[in-house]
Amino acid sequence: MEMLYYTVAAIFLYVVSDWILNQIENRRGERFENRSLVFFAIILVLSVALFNLIQYFQPATGPSAPAADVTTEQGVESLLDH
Repeated sequence: MEMLYYTVAAIFLYVVSDWILNQIENRRGERFENRSLVFFAIILVLSVALFNLIQYFQPATGPSAPAADVTTEQGVESLLDH
């Protein structure tokens, strides 16, 4: 399911980044000389933000999931044992 989220996000990012770039160029009155670099900067910023947001809302499962919560007493005892 996670793969589906990232695929939809990538398509969304491409469309939105292209729209933003076109809006900037329309207001500027001409195309950028290095249009692909500007597009890359826009999609980079948006993708980092969106992928972090997806990861934040994704339920923690699998090997990367945090260990179960330990009560304070158990945590203190395990620290003292080491």
